[in-house]
Amino acid sequence: MKKVLVVMPSLYNGGAERSVVNLLNELPSDKYEVDLLLFKKEGMFLAQVPKWVNVLDTPKDLKRMYGKIADSGLYTPWRLFGNAISSAVTSNSRQKRGHRWKYFYSKAIKQLEKEYDVALAYISGEILYYVDEKVKAKKKIVWIHNDYRSAGHPRKYDYKHLKNMDAIVSISDSCVDIMKDEFPEFADKTVMIENITSSVLTRERAEEFYPEEYSKDDMNLLSIGRLHEQKGFDYAIEAASILKKKNINFKWFIVGTGDLEQDLRSQIKQCDVEDRVILLGGRSNPYPYIANANIFIQPSRYEGKSVVLDETKILGTPIIATAYPTVRDQLEENKEGMIVDLDASSLADGIEKMLGDESIRNNIHMYLKEHEYGNQAEIKKYIDLFEK
Repeated sequence: MKKVLVVMPSLYNGGAERSVVNLLNELPSDKYEVDLLLFKKEGMFLAQVPKWVNVLDTPKDLKRMYGKIADSGLYTPWRLFGNAISSAVTSNSRQKRGHRWKYFYSKAIKQLEKEYDVALAYISGEILYYVDEKVKAKKKIVWIHNDYRSAGHPRKYDYKHLKNMDAIVSISDSCVDIMKDEFPEFADKTVMIENITSSVLTRERAEEFYPEEYSKDDMNLLSIGRLHEQKGFDYAIEAASILKKKNINFKWFIVGTGDLEQDLRSQIKQCDVEDRVILLGGRSNPYPYIANANIFIQPSRYEGKSVVLDETKILGTPIIATAYPTVRDQLEENKEGMIVDLDASSLADGIEKMLGDESIRNNIHMYLKEHEYGNQAEIKKYIDLFEK
């Protein structure tokens, strides 16, 4: 039985988090002995990890560097100094994390004792650096979940760690092409494997309840994602303001947590849309919200291959997405949804058009229901990669 280590920051809401939980639920328990290491052993998706997976206690050194500052003990000055210096060097958050790992955090973190057959850095950045430097494994694999270029990954810090990986996985053809363009020397070990999405499980969970926040008298709009600049919720709030001024009936619900929560709440107030845009926070089961929404809206600046868009297609909810660079990898325009320019005015126009024409929504709904978007069979590609 092969020993596999999967490393993630935590299991809070997010596409990569849902993706890794789906992967763990599809892996054959009679073939692999799986350890899951989280820099923070917390998050709403922890409860969905299968019982046979061993969720490790986070090592003390990782807790001290990534947990609450009050728990850092003797590491506190080193941690604070490292973050202060890294913030002074760059304002780019990914560059900052690369700098602090190289010059500070890596020196305070020990190597993991157990040896593995396969180790997965299921996202890049410090998870990649940790798996490269601190994990003993016969094979090491990293996942790149976004458009590497648009996401602003820190190439100068990533390079030496990517070089040491046995495989680099990305989740769409466009994302793989971008990786090969950025790192042509790694082209032979860069592969495309889609995130696993179970249509059976998604439909079952969508039936568990009707969202109490929804009103059948309103048009219920929904977006899901981390409250981060990438997700474009600032565009959503501006678009909501435009729609409200036109007296269009809607409520726009946003499911997710993140660093921008207070900024977005302030923007909602400034735009006078507190009665129209509702931040719901995280939800362990977002599927009833998706299934019962009139329109699902993805206002992102960039994505890799969005897990939530695949789940929305499975549930048959009409989609409006902004024209981020990789969107056409995933959304067939005018059949599976509408693609609009990446600005608030275009987003508002698209919503107004779709809300005002029930036939558009019905046609998209029927098209989605007639097609199968689950890809449980993709697990074979993961297994082949582990065994290769």
